[in-house]
Amino acid sequence: MGFSDGLFNRIQQKTNVDKNTIMELARELQQNDLKNENTLRDVIRKLSQMTGRDVTAEQENKIINAVINDNVPKDVDKFF
Repeated sequence: MGFSDGLFNRIQQKTNVDKNTIMELARELQQNDLKNENTLRDVIRKLSQMTGRDVTAEQENKIINAVINDNVPKDVDKFF
């Protein structure tokens, strides 16, 4: 799936995370099991640090449960 620069620009405006950082994270995610709770916790914490947004333990658990149970929107635009 190809993403346009417009999408990356919107992400950068909202999060201050640039395209190269996103692509590096995407490559890392492709090499890991996203159904693994420890992997998900690491990813959530990295994203939290990159965006400067705190994620509570409760939020982290909700995100993990959503990913493991395939309750994540398939449409990327719904995230923004």
